[in-house]
Formats: sequence, C-alpha cells, structure tokens
Amino acid sequence: MIHKIDMHHILFLDIETVPQYASFEELDEADQELYSDKTKYQRKEDFTPQEFYERAGIWAEFGKIVCISVGYFAYTSDTQFRTKSFVGDEREILIEFSQLLKEHFSSRQHLLCAHNGKEFDFPYIARRMIILGMDLPEKLNLFGKKPWEVPHLDTMELWKFGDYKHFTSLKLLTRVLGIPSPKDDISGDQVRDVYYKENDIKRISDYCEKDVVAIAQIFLKLRNQPILSDDQIISK
Repeated sequence: MIHKIDMHHILFLDIETVPQYASFEELDEADQELYSDKTKYQRKEDFTPQEFYERAGIWAEFGKIVCISVGYFAYTSDTQFRTKSFVGDEREILIEFSQLLKEHFSSRQHLLCAHNGKEFDFPYIARRMIILGMDLPEKLNLFGKKPWEVPHLDTMELWKFGDYKHFTSLKLLTRVLGIPSPKDDISGDQVRDVYYKENDIKRISDYCEKDVVAIAQIFLKLRNQPILSDDQIISK
C-alpha cells in the first residue's frame, strides 16, 4: 500500500516545543497547581513540580511551538527534497503553517507525515491552534472522520507493523536503517535550554529540519528506495 502513495503528495513535518515560560515560578498559582496535578503520575515521588517543569513543553496545555519544519518532494526532473522552517512568534508560526496547508496541501490526496506524529505533532499543533483561537486546517480537523479517512502518516506506526506496544525513537530507527543520524548537534531535551538560555532559534530550526529529512529518508527505506544524497536536499 505504501508503494502506491505518490511521494509528491506528502508534507513531511516535525515540531519543536518548549515550556511556555522559562521557569515554573513564572506560572501563576492556579497554573502551578494545575501543572502539579497534570504531571503527578509522571513525576511520582521522584521530582517536585518545579524540578519537572523543564519537561513542560511536551504538553500543549503548558508548552508552545517554537519551530515547525516541513519538507516535500518537488516536481522536478531529478529527485529534490525541499525543506523550510517556520520560527518566531507561535501564532505567526501557526498562521504560516496553516496557509501552507491551505494553498499547497489541501487536496484529498495530500497527506501529512511525521514520526510519532499521531501521538504528538498533529494533536499538539491542533491543540495550540484551538488554545490560540485559530481555525483548524482541514488536514488537522479529525472530527467525524473515520480512521481510514484521516490524512496522516506516521513513520513510527508504519515501523510497528501492527505491534501496538512497540516504540522506536527516530534516532534508533535511522541507525538500524543505515540513515545518517539527525541527532548530531542537540537532542529534544536540550531544545528548552537552547531557546531560553542561548536564544539560538537558528540552531533549533536546523535540528528540526534534519529530523524532517530523516523522516523522509525512513519513508524511502520503507518503500525499499534509495535514500536522498546531500545534493538532493535543498533548504529554503
């Protein structure tokens, strides 16, 4: 089935998120209590809410998007994979991303693809849009859709081959498939410090784009096709 999909119809994407504030103390009292309740199960007795706040970016209720990187196979005579990143104010990031979907990836045949996207990227973007009072693009609005109508691909789900309990990180999957690792600079748990302490959004967007390329490479491997060479990858 995966071989029947036209690769030019897929928008590959990855997001980077951070806590809404640099520190737990910047939350008002009500939000501190809500965060404490939200994370009680994950923290157990090992961490206080303050100590656990560095992970707040993984929840859309307490985090925000600082980068969305996308990539697609261009309609060219030779194979080209083009990438682009949206950074800056979160609302502007989401507006630009939504506009891209509406203008270029809104047809019935178009699909979105991410690694663990069904559990993280897709719902996170949708939740942040709702929180910010924005209309959902059709590709993220799943209300009333049957499972086979959902226009989302997930490379982690594809790798599961029906095994529901199997989690494989992007770093591990690229390793076993012989794909150059995208984790050669920073890792996801370092994004918060790079954003708040180093104020280096370019470093974050470069990291995010590498993940997008890795997702596309995995997709090619799953189709038993050659992976992209460096000269086939073009960043806008």
